[in-house]
Amino acid sequence: MTRFLPGVIAMAIIVVASNILVQYQLGAWLTWGAITYPFAFLVTDVMNRVYGPAAARRVVLAGFVIGVACSLIAAGMDKTTLRIAIASGTAFLLAQLLDITVFNALRANGGWWKAPLLSSFFGSALDTALFFSIAFASQFSFIDPADNVSWANELVPLIGFGPDAPVWASLATADWIMKMLLALLALVPFRIIVRNILRQPAVF
Repeated sequence: MTRFLPGVIAMAIIVVASNILVQYQLGAWLTWGAITYPFAFLVTDVMNRVYGPAAARRVVLAGFVIGVACSLIAAGMDKTTLRIAIASGTAFLLAQLLDITVFNALRANGGWWKAPLLSSFFGSALDTALFFSIAFASQFSFIDPADNVSWANELVPLIGFGPDAPVWASLATADWIMKMLLALLALVPFRIIVRNILRQPAVF
């Protein structure tokens, strides 16, 4: 377990930081949490590449437990709602497990970049879809009928210039775009970290 500790610590830092930074707006459609949260996929992928899927699942479980704890603390401080807490935990756990599954299926196929990029692609898509729909879509209002999310279902041009869609769809679209940009950028630290841990020469 000791060798997994850096991954657990890194995941904990990302989850805690994201729970704090999500409270601060970044432009019209994002929060600062959108910058930090995608690096959870980087941690998962590094653990998967170096130690295998079982180790990656342990790190994800640690992140899930920490995330739930953060949500409970935030709820106690009236900083979040039951819907957002459920959406956050569900999206994190299922998306990270999908990332591990896709990464493991591709780890021996093609270039070194394929597994981390495609696993992040599918994991991020699921994470975004689950979080924003569960947290804000009117179809999930039964989770917490007292939570008024009518603002998130008002129709506006998608991210300011597309067809009319609920506000939450613009938030989700901007979030997913940011996740994919960071997934591309994260390929460089992924390669460097994995190379240093395994002490293998990099082949770009």
